[in-house]
Amino acid sequence: MTMKTLHTVLAASLAMLLGGCMVGPDYHRPQVPMPTQYKELPGWTAASPEADGAPKGDWWTSFNDPLLNQLEPMVSVSNQTVQQAYANYQEALANVQVARASLFPTLGVTGSANKQRSGTSNSTLSSSTSRRAVSTSGSLEGSASWAPDLWGKVRRSVEESKATAQASQATLANATLSEQIALANAVIELRITDADIDLFQKTVDAYTESLRVVENQGTAGTTAPSDVITARTQLESAKSSLIQLGIARAQYMHAIAVLVGKNPEELDIPHSTSVPNLPTLPVTMPSTLLQRRPDIAVAERQMAAENAAIGVAVAAYYPDLTLSASDGFSQAPLAGLLHAANHVWSLGADASETVFDFGARHGQVAAAKAAYEAAVANYRGSVLTALEDVENDLSDLRILGQQAEVQDAVVRDATQGAQIALNEYQAGTVDYTTAATAQATQLSAQQSALSITQQRLLDTVSLISDMGGGWSADQLDASQKSTTNR
Repeated sequence: MTMKTLHTVLAASLAMLLGGCMVGPDYHRPQVPMPTQYKELPGWTAASPEADGAPKGDWWTSFNDPLLNQLEPMVSVSNQTVQQAYANYQEALANVQVARASLFPTLGVTGSANKQRSGTSNSTLSSSTSRRAVSTSGSLEGSASWAPDLWGKVRRSVEESKATAQASQATLANATLSEQIALANAVIELRITDADIDLFQKTVDAYTESLRVVENQGTAGTTAPSDVITARTQLESAKSSLIQLGIARAQYMHAIAVLVGKNPEELDIPHSTSVPNLPTLPVTMPSTLLQRRPDIAVAERQMAAENAAIGVAVAAYYPDLTLSASDGFSQAPLAGLLHAANHVWSLGADASETVFDFGARHGQVAAAKAAYEAAVANYRGSVLTALEDVENDLSDLRILGQQAEVQDAVVRDATQGAQIALNEYQAGTVDYTTAATAQATQLSAQQSALSITQQRLLDTVSLISDMGGGWSADQLDASQKSTTNR
């Protein structure tokens, strides 16, 4: 009879829970005005939804660099920033489990046993003599307590925890992408440094030949000693710059090692004579940034969590109900503890409501609403920043492409001019200063061309990053998302 009563109470409470309301606002993603296309889009190929050509997965393979292909997969496994973000995500998932547990009763079992000796007087014995009896007692009880979520406070807490966990998951994706982008940038910088080293090595070889010619003419007395000094100074300056490039190369190599989770001394990257390819990337529509960029997903999920926090704060206005029950056996003496005659049980209910709190709950609700509005502003700001980032990348790549065409012509002319000036010097029609100036102009033009190539590669990596690197919000846990997107 008592167990039936307990079951009835639990069933009724469960029905109240399932049918209970959830106070606070339901979450709806705020609308953000999005342009139909980028201002800089003309001249680019837009990816269609049916045949999306934007980078997916291993986006770095489009650069066709063996070192990138080898090292990029290591970032998600060994990079310590990524590992920290992964641990934070696991903590967030555990917090979801903790919050969800509050929806269910708490069950417990307690048992006790006592042995006791007491003294009793015996009238037939002297006052200094007594007879002591030993008795035992024990109990074994199961207990249950439950606070039905009548107003949705716990469910809002679960909703908040789930949204926070999804934000943490998107943070992990963002950290992974950021570290992959950093690695790609470091490899590009290393490759450009190697190309710079090759350029200066060729320059040193050319200056060495020029010095030989000048010294021969100086020995023959057909040129001034100052020309020899100028040629030697030019060669020594180029050698010094060549040596200095070793500093940058070592630093890039050390940075690459750390990004893949290795000690700097563990990674030795041989000199390369090739530069990564400059891929042509189709650009998706602006609206896809809402799904593709993990940083936007972080802001959106944080906004959902703050919305759920409003419901948690509003629920404080309503009374709390706690149900409790216990069932078991108690007996003294201990023998026969589990007999039906020793069966004991209890049922109870406890309700509490705060009558006056001098504005505390009102302040908590106001604070939660303000936090939500701040999250909305952060979300909309993240979207605007994303649009700005892509526009900057597109304009940079467009302008750099135009500059590269002009600079290639500059290099061709400067190279031709340096050769002509050297030939004229050897013919004795110009002094060596003219030839040296032409050679310096050639070197400067070649360096500028390399710098433009470097910036175009870096901006392409930036564009991939700003379009989300192939990530999609669909990768967030669907089971969590179903309870937060209404």
